[in-house]
Amino acid sequence: MTTHTVSTRSPSASIWDAAHAADARRPRSRQRQLGASDTICSRRAGYILHGAKRSHSPDMRAAILGTYIHQGLLEDARREFGWLIERTVTDDVLCGHIDVVQLDAATANRLPKRHRPVGPADVVTVEDVKTKSGRIWDRVVRYGPTAAEMRQVLLYADLLRSVGFADIPGQRYLHRLGPIDVGRIRFRFVCRDTGEEHIQEFDFDPWLATEARWWVERVLEAPGPKDLPRDHDGPGLSAICDNCPFRDACWPGVAPGMPAQTILIHDDADRAQALADYVRGHELYREGKRLKEKARAMLSDSPAGRYGDNTLGWSGGNPRQEMDIQAMVERFEDADLVVPMLPNAKAMVETLRRAGIPVPTRPAAGQKTPRTINISPARETV
Repeated sequence: MTTHTVSTRSPSASIWDAAHAADARRPRSRQRQLGASDTICSRRAGYILHGAKRSHSPDMRAAILGTYIHQGLLEDARREFGWLIERTVTDDVLCGHIDVVQLDAATANRLPKRHRPVGPADVVTVEDVKTKSGRIWDRVVRYGPTAAEMRQVLLYADLLRSVGFADIPGQRYLHRLGPIDVGRIRFRFVCRDTGEEHIQEFDFDPWLATEARWWVERVLEAPGPKDLPRDHDGPGLSAICDNCPFRDACWPGVAPGMPAQTILIHDDADRAQALADYVRGHELYREGKRLKEKARAMLSDSPAGRYGDNTLGWSGGNPRQEMDIQAMVERFEDADLVVPMLPNAKAMVETLRRAGIPVPTRPAAGQKTPRTINISPARETV
C-alpha cells in the first residue's frame, strides 16, 4: 500500500491542524502562572505550579469549538451591549480572565465617559460563560455549576475585590479604579447542541471566597504534585482526567490493557476498602433502582406536564411492527428475486436490504413498544 504525506499547506490537510496550532499560540495556552480555571484538580494545579512537563496531548477539538462559540458570543455582546469582556485580574499567585464584568452605576461613573457601559447593573457582577454539550445539559440545569466552576468564579471575584483589574495595556483605565466591591456572581450556560441559555446567579459570599483561597494555599504548601490528592476518578472514568495534560505523569506504571485505577491498590487493605466501596455502591444502586421502579409504577397513569421542580413526559407506546412475510414474498416476485421454499424472514430481510428494497412491516396484533418515561428539570416560563 502506498502512503502519502499530506502537507499542512495542502487543501486536503485537516482543518484541525490549523485549529490546534492556533490554540497552542493563545496566551492562555502559554501561561505558566496558575490560572483560576486550573483549580479544577489539586494535583493538576500542583503540576502547573512546579513547572512540570506536560506528558499528554489530549484531543482538543471539543474545547476549541467551545472557545470559538465563547469568543463569538462575548464579542457580539461587547458590541451590542457594551459589556466589559475578557478582563484580566492577577496577583502574585493567580491569574484569571473574567468573561464579563458588569459595573454598577457608582463605579461606572468613575470611568471616562467614553468607557462607561450603556446600562449599568444594580451591583457589580462577575459573570462566567460556560458552553456545555446536550449530553449533560439536563444535569447542568438541575444542579448548576460544579464545585470547581464555583471556585473558579469566586477566585475571579476575590481578585477583583482585593486587587482590582490588572495593570496591563488595554485596561489601565479600569486598573485605576482599584479594588472593586463585587456583589454578585453569575453563570451563563449555553448548550452547544441547541443554543439554549440557562442563567444562575448567586450573591457574592466572602466566606466561600475565603474557602476557595484556602484551596489554593493548600496547593502552594505541598512539597510537590504527588503530595496533593487526585480530585477525580482517573482516565476512563473522568473526562477531566482523560483530557489532562499531566495524565501520564499522574497515572504512571499502568500495566498494558489494565485500567489506570489498578495503581491505587498497594496491599490487601486497599483491596478490602475497594471491595467495601463496591458493596456500598451496589447497595446504593439497588436502593436507587427500587425507588425508581416504584415511582415509575406510580406515574404510569399520569399525564405529561410540570409537577413541582420536574417535567414529566412520555415516549413510546406505539404499535410494535413485525415482518409481513406475505408482503415480502410479493416484493420478491415483483423484483424477480428467488423466493425461499421455506420462508426465512432474516434471510429475506437481508436480501431486500442488499437490493435496496424497503422491508415491509405490519402492526403486530395487540403488541406495542415499551412506554418510556422522560423526566427533566422544569423550565421557568417568562
